[in-house]
Amino acid sequence: MLIIGEKLSIIAKRVREAMMKKDKKPIQDIAISQWKAGAGMIDANIGPAEDNGEELMEWMVTTIQEVVKLPVCLDTTNYKAIEAGLKIHNNEWGRPLINSTSNDPERFAMLELAAKYNSQIIGLTVGKGGLPADAEERAAIAAEIMARAAEYGVPLEDLYLDPLVLQISTSQDHALKVIQAVKMFQELNDPPMKTVVGLSNISNGCPKELRPILNNHYLSLLAYEGLTAAIADPHDVAPTVKTIDVIMGKTLYAHSYLEM
Repeated sequence: MLIIGEKLSIIAKRVREAMMKKDKKPIQDIAISQWKAGAGMIDANIGPAEDNGEELMEWMVTTIQEVVKLPVCLDTTNYKAIEAGLKIHNNEWGRPLINSTSNDPERFAMLELAAKYNSQIIGLTVGKGGLPADAEERAAIAAEIMARAAEYGVPLEDLYLDPLVLQISTSQDHALKVIQAVKMFQELNDPPMKTVVGLSNISNGCPKELRPILNNHYLSLLAYEGLTAAIADPHDVAPTVKTIDVIMGKTLYAHSYLEM
């Protein structure tokens, strides 16, 4: 399973201050730490970035890839900032990932960028009509996004479908619906579609001591249904991912499997 390191988010005070001051050290320290903990990609979440978004995304991508030989997930709703990041991204370390398009017409243009720059892209199964009610509605939206991706020239193997994880503290019934959706998404195509979740959304608003428990148990259930990738803290979930791979026979068991 691909772990997309989530810790470089403008929501975090330390990261936000570093972005505003263009202070590379905190950004690079966090990127290196996530890479060493098991991340295979780094998420660069700059928020809406309505002012100087292009410059900020360029700076983030360059700053990360100066010290970590990993691809970057470009996380913003700012179209121009996404394109700026794609232009500067070093594809020698892997192809970038756009986060994200959806069933909202305002987000269709992200597919143009994915096609133009040969990028991977996340398709969030939500539109202007509000939150999907169940797994079936998520799958219906996913099918529409898949069809639109094909129209824009984005290969389906470059599309990650995101079933939209919600807070269990306020939307408990959706936790199981997301698991069901991950299974249904894979049945929409042969070979199966790739899937991704923002894992920590499940525990948002919960007490600090409960968050890793909820995140890791939820990840195990999602992985059993075939989840491909998770935007998560690799320090918390890497041991779980390694254990899941051993139990499901994807990795040969050894007493030292957590160190491998």
